[in-house]
Amino acid sequence: MTTRRDFLKTGTAAAATGIIFCGCGLLHGVRAEEPVRHKLPVSVNGKRVKTVDVHAHCNFHEAGALLGEEGHRRQAGPINGAEETFIDLKQRLAAMDAQAVDMEILSINPFWYDKERDLAAQVVKIQNEKLAEFCAAHSDRFAAFASLTLQAPDLAVRELESAVKKQGLKGAAIGGSVNGVDFSDPKFHPVWVKAEELGAPLFIHPRGIPELKNRLAGNGWLDNTIGNPLDTTIALSHLIFEGTLDRFPGLKIIAAHGGGYLGSYADRSDHPCTVGPKGCNPDIKLKKKPTEYLRQIYFDSLVFTPEAIRHLAAQVGASQIMLGSDYPYPWQLSPVDHIFASTSLSDDEKADILGRTAAKLFNLEA
Repeated sequence: MTTRRDFLKTGTAAAATGIIFCGCGLLHGVRAEEPVRHKLPVSVNGKRVKTVDVHAHCNFHEAGALLGEEGHRRQAGPINGAEETFIDLKQRLAAMDAQAVDMEILSINPFWYDKERDLAAQVVKIQNEKLAEFCAAHSDRFAAFASLTLQAPDLAVRELESAVKKQGLKGAAIGGSVNGVDFSDPKFHPVWVKAEELGAPLFIHPRGIPELKNRLAGNGWLDNTIGNPLDTTIALSHLIFEGTLDRFPGLKIIAAHGGGYLGSYADRSDHPCTVGPKGCNPDIKLKKKPTEYLRQIYFDSLVFTPEAIRHLAAQVGASQIMLGSDYPYPWQLSPVDHIFASTSLSDDEKADILGRTAAKLFNLEA
């Protein structure tokens, strides 16, 4: 196990690379007496499976520097392990090996949506260039989602096309909304047109709900514990109920944290327009029941327990779930273990969740 002393020795190398992996809590979250049950290489029923974590974070010094001290605060934040965010390649690979993760699809949580167009575009340009450079140099272990200047959809269209066609990035990571505007708003349609055209997956990662700041104050870090999953739930619900997924049926969406609360209480969504028709727009005629759209959305496996995996798979289909850890935030430090512990899944379903579905979606080498 890597110690804090080992980490400090590698800090200089991390600064040289210019890459930050945010909030490493893994180093403090595992005690020496707790053996890791699954290690690389991972096999299911005797067959090797390349494990792919679709929910892993990073940041870059150069991008945050454009926002000064505010940028550093937004990148790292007051989270567990924030003092250890500067991690070099050796450190990250050691952590992945300990987690039995062959490959990570890196993403950067958007912290630039409220910035003016040109400044945000500079942040995004640096991040996409750095992501492309890093992943090209270590393509056996890393791929990445592009960043987008979504507050300027015309820019986002060009950024997405360049990221996929020229930089080799695998899609884009987006928030749950942009400055209070939901993704179902027609202003974003050109971005979804381009994503559909490119076959580029969009990873929705929540950013919380500022409007609920007072209600979520107090013990329990509720703005994240409750607010983040709720943000994703709202984002997905708007895409469904506003007809966005009907308009763009080829859109490939991945929802973080198991899709928030939607997968846990999805069937309620099939009833509101019958119970309260005045709350529904008669001009929007969905082609399917709301719950049926969940079977065209992908979800990460960050729901913590085999029972939660069983329920999510029953609701959306095991084919729609992919491995996710939220690394380096210490939410789920052994992300493959609860997949193996899920007796409700067949061996093929486990292999798909662990990596085969992601390999197909992102066109990864076996």
